[in-house]
Amino acid sequence: MASDETVIVAEREVPVTHPDRVVFPELGVTKLDLVRYYLSVADGALRGVIGRPMILKRFVKGITEEAVFQKRPPTKRPEWIDTTVLHYARGTEAEEVVVRDAAALAWVVNLGCVDLNPHAVRADDLDRPDELRIDLDPVPGVTWEQILATAFVVREVLADHGLVGFPKTSGSRGFHIYARVAPRWPFAQVRRAAETVAREVERRAPDLATSRWWKEERQGVFVDFNQNAKDRTVASAYSVRATPDARVSTPLDWSEVPGCRPEAYTIATVPARVAEFGDPWAGMDGTTGSLDPLLALADDLGPAEKPPKGEGRRQSTMPLVEIARAKTKQEALDGLERWKSRHAAVVPLLEPADVLVDGMRGSSSLWYRVRVNLQHVPPGQRPEQEPLEVDYDPWAGRSWPGRAPGGES
Repeated sequence: MASDETVIVAEREVPVTHPDRVVFPELGVTKLDLVRYYLSVADGALRGVIGRPMILKRFVKGITEEAVFQKRPPTKRPEWIDTTVLHYARGTEAEEVVVRDAAALAWVVNLGCVDLNPHAVRADDLDRPDELRIDLDPVPGVTWEQILATAFVVREVLADHGLVGFPKTSGSRGFHIYARVAPRWPFAQVRRAAETVAREVERRAPDLATSRWWKEERQGVFVDFNQNAKDRTVASAYSVRATPDARVSTPLDWSEVPGCRPEAYTIATVPARVAEFGDPWAGMDGTTGSLDPLLALADDLGPAEKPPKGEGRRQSTMPLVEIARAKTKQEALDGLERWKSRHAAVVPLLEPADVLVDGMRGSSSLWYRVRVNLQHVPPGQRPEQEPLEVDYDPWAGRSWPGRAPGGES
């Protein structure tokens, strides 16, 4: 193992511990390679995170193991690392890192942050976002071309209501469109504006997109407005994602969107792209707009349709069975395969979108839930709910105001 290295950034010394630790095994990309990547695109990467509190999503052993979500920064940190205190819905609070310059950027990457996950607010006003974020999340079976077609409808809806949309690949399955907004409205109103975008996109292009909140009811591309809820974070511009080929969430010009392919933008290709063409989002801070037109449209549309609820927990309108709750995705998928082997006659009747695999945010890491929607299975052939193949409790031993350790809220 090589000894620690030091990089000089913004006239500061930033140590890189275990610089030859491999983060992306298939590529042989090390931690030092990752630090150097972020420094090569620092102007664009900082545009997405500067001045914003950030959850530290740490892949301490590389991308082959689940990330740990850390809200509080290490106690031992340089005096030039800025922080701010966020207050969460459960009555808790956390001190989170605020990146101010390229040195702080390198410092968080050294902690094991592969992608960067800032909040939609600035540290000087934690209650009023200055970004509206639209995350296009396809259901299984949706083509990339359909996602891009939906992105153009989002652009049109934003423009019709006075906002400039900036597109980027997510580096994963979906696509992002951001718009700068004046920090005048609280989270609830920003989320309402984003939900209105989703509803209007669905109204204009019902064959492409959906604004349905419940996953089992979706068809097409889900225009995810809930990324604008308080405490949500999204992988920011130029973030490297935890994929085998180290894809990058890459800002684009709208002229590039029709022919873009997510696999074309990686840690190996993006630095040269930025060096040659610059950052397509360079002018976004000069495009700040108002949410008033979208909020007026929300009033015109009336309340969004709410799913029916029974007593207590929401009752799904779809015939769902839950298969697994697991600590890792592989454990969850293995449980699904065991369920499929017992119900082999049902499997050919399922559509791709009928298998619902959800990454759920736990207290410090993701956990995974698998459900199956039996809507395409004749009622007489539908399996009953069975004991879970894997029954992991992500909240075991945890407590917060209103909840006893190991108990329910």
